[in-house]
Amino acid sequence: MRTVLVTGLGGAGRTTVAAATATAAARSGRRTLLLSAEPGPALAALLGLAEPPTATPVEAAPRLRVARIDAAADFRTEFLGLQRTAAPALELLGAAPMAGEELTEIPGSGQFALLRAVAREAARTSAWDLVVVDLPPLAEAPDLLALPERLRRYLRRLLPPERQAARALRPVLAQLAGVPMPARWLYETAARRDDELAAVETLLAAETTTVRVVAEPSPSATAALRAARPGLALYGLRVEGLIANRVLPAHSADPWLADLAARQRKCLDEWAAWDERGGDPVLCRVPHLGHDPRGTDDLAGLGVPAEVPGISLGPSDTGVTDLRADDDLLTWTISLPGAAKEDLGLVRRGQELVLTVGPFRRIVPLPSALRRCTVSGAGLTDGVLTVRFTPDPGLWPAQG
Repeated sequence: MRTVLVTGLGGAGRTTVAAATATAAARSGRRTLLLSAEPGPALAALLGLAEPPTATPVEAAPRLRVARIDAAADFRTEFLGLQRTAAPALELLGAAPMAGEELTEIPGSGQFALLRAVAREAARTSAWDLVVVDLPPLAEAPDLLALPERLRRYLRRLLPPERQAARALRPVLAQLAGVPMPARWLYETAARRDDELAAVETLLAAETTTVRVVAEPSPSATAALRAARPGLALYGLRVEGLIANRVLPAHSADPWLADLAARQRKCLDEWAAWDERGGDPVLCRVPHLGHDPRGTDDLAGLGVPAEVPGISLGPSDTGVTDLRADDDLLTWTISLPGAAKEDLGLVRRGQELVLTVGPFRRIVPLPSALRRCTVSGAGLTDGVLTVRFTPDPGLWPAQG
């Protein structure tokens, strides 16, 4: 199963491009699923459906099904399920259970609903040839896609799988609270969540998962894309294409449209120059139809391909590109295209490396060889960060 994650600047038409990608794939003969959190009526109008889609995939066209991610319904289901599981402990504490109709989702529910939907479909690899996921805007997408890795780290730190802390503290906590502590339930719940997050993390790191970035050519879009490039690379996201949406015709008799088209071409030339692979074509241009697309025929008319051999905004692998030994040094290189030295931060904390690029931060576990070294320096050259490590004589065996 292949997965395409579609994000982009706010208002650039990322949902339209996601739907057009799914339509193109279905018309090429692939069993395709489109996942989107777009409001039901808007999604129905875009795909030409009589009824708004629900969480259960419905047919939008031959070989194309669509499912809407409903954050409110997902939150109620998860909360009520957790409440049922913890009912004995809640009763002992005198807590009053809540009914589904009085629950309103909290901030962040949409992110978890999307991740659960992706995890659910990741487990059904035989059902689809392609899953297209309509992500939040580009300003939010990198942090959303980094969430599984972060949450798994928190779970491992707070609830170690060995359960030693729970065994040791259970009698003390029971005396303090006056009720039996559901340590076993707590760890079983954490284990289930860890399995769900691991499935999403594995899917995001897979060679078959790529990202498409949608933007409407403009100077502000250029600035936003330039800022997002190192963040996407830091999280190891494989960006397969930059989709320039609503591109105007090159020639127009209207002076205002001609000037706007000329400014678009200037942006497109700069975007094409970002290509690091020399691909042909280096950029996918989607024309402006003159109206909002309605139905799968309009979506097919946009010409968005199911496969994009397009521009490379990020690395072709998962961030850390190389580990080399050079005399008495070990070097670790990380591809960060577009990163500026003044925006970089690097801190060694125990067996991890904390990397910061502008507003983005990632905590990367060090390979076993580097855990026995000290950081001796770092440098950024042509979008590649090189971190130098010196072996610690006290931790390495003596050379004969």
